[in-house]
Amino acid sequence: MNQQGKKLSKESRMRSVYKGLTWRVLATLTTYLLAWIFTGDLEQASKIAGFEFVLKFFIYYAHERAWQIVPSTSKS
Repeated sequence: MNQQGKKLSKESRMRSVYKGLTWRVLATLTTYLLAWIFTGDLEQASKIAGFEFVLKFFIYYAHERAWQIVPSTSKS
């Protein structure tokens, strides 16, 4: 329960997926631009960004789901 006495709800799995996807798109664009700046090679930057997108999406999803297990602590 929160301070107003309302039951706290947990996020659905799909909401975690959508949050993960939108965040990964923004973060991967940043990685892509940085990789391109540092390597000067669009193909290499694409490989780096593609690998980073997949790997970090699964890490983010696991992190989000793990936090759903942690009980909320509210001071009443």
